[in-house]
Amino acid sequence: MDGKRVIYAALLGLGTVGTGVYKVLKMQEDEMAQKIGAVVKVKKVMVRSVQKAAEKLKDASLVTNDWQEIINDPEIEVVIEVMGGIHPAKEYILEALNAGKNVVTANKDLVAEEGHRLLEAAAEHRADFLFEAAVAGGIPIIRPLKQCLAGNHITEVMGIMNGTTNFILTKMSEEGMEFADALKMAQDLGYAEADPTADVEGYDAGRKLAILASIAFNSRVVFSNVYTEGITKITATDIRYAQEMGCTIKLLGVAKNSGDGIEVHVHPMLIESNHPLAAVRDSYNAVFVHGDAVQDAMFFGRGAGELPTASAIVGDVFDVVRNSLAGCNGRIGCTCYKRLPIRQMEDIQSRYFVRMQVEDRYGVLASVASVFGNNSVSIAQMVQKKKKGELAEIVVITDSVMERHFQDSLKVLGSMSVIREISSIIRVY
Repeated sequence: MDGKRVIYAALLGLGTVGTGVYKVLKMQEDEMAQKIGAVVKVKKVMVRSVQKAAEKLKDASLVTNDWQEIINDPEIEVVIEVMGGIHPAKEYILEALNAGKNVVTANKDLVAEEGHRLLEAAAEHRADFLFEAAVAGGIPIIRPLKQCLAGNHITEVMGIMNGTTNFILTKMSEEGMEFADALKMAQDLGYAEADPTADVEGYDAGRKLAILASIAFNSRVVFSNVYTEGITKITATDIRYAQEMGCTIKLLGVAKNSGDGIEVHVHPMLIESNHPLAAVRDSYNAVFVHGDAVQDAMFFGRGAGELPTASAIVGDVFDVVRNSLAGCNGRIGCTCYKRLPIRQMEDIQSRYFVRMQVEDRYGVLASVASVFGNNSVSIAQMVQKKKKGELAEIVVITDSVMERHFQDSLKVLGSMSVIREISSIIRVY
């Protein structure tokens, strides 16, 4: 290696992302020494099926299914975890950090739940624990929040954080598809898993939002703090009405730091079509950050995939190497030095789009308006859209109201005989 220092790494997992990491490291090999002052070599790849991995890598000496070969090898300085899941990834990472090895991971599930514990272990042993790839794939957002935007008091982080749902909603918006058909297309193209629950119910975006909120607001937020609602109830009719109102429907993650605590929620929202997020199509992600000094900054790019995610992981690996050469591993650890309360969803204010099927007779609109008014819900707009037999479809847009007041209104409306169905409830950004 022409006298250049070699940093040895171990790769835990050789699925889509793990394969991408191996490829990107190979692609960077010729320029790596000039970029970071050393060459990173993968010494071991830990997998379940040794034979299958050996055939893929064309090098059986790299492959193992024995964790002890990695944890007990003093030459391995960096462990790259791309296995996914909580266990045994958590145990491997903790053991690696406790042994003084640096760790890079893409594991959003683990970071969203146990990030504080892993960061504490890294600090105790002056090791790096980096996880840029855990949020928004190849988009740089963790490092900008921790470093580039550290001179700000961040008050809001929001955006599109799941490429699968954004692809589905794009197809529904642009091609008039219903949810089930758009989901099937996403699965056929490899954007959605056979079991798409984590994506379409908002859990994936919720985990990413918990991580971003923790870093942005310097206070611990875990996945269980995040209110999540998916896109399975969105229909082509909702999409069409949104377009008539000059809006687009997106699954948004919204985190705000107000004076009385942090709010974190993921759900479909109507957003004005001239907003930059409305133009984010297909599997792309975008994150907006609002700070007191920078004001608004937007980060946009591929939110998943083999090479985009590998790009973020290798960027973290390079950061680890630079720190190792400078003798300053662990220089940026946990930034959650505050203990801010998490606001309950019922205390959060939102605007709402409500679509209802009601009996087409005198006084119904007045009755609906009266229910909202009696529960402190202000109506911005209410129109009758169409008739179908004895039923009429009405759409109500509220002003910004307290969640609990809106829910109280729905309970009353749901008990009224003149209201046959509450078809859709979607928040408005």
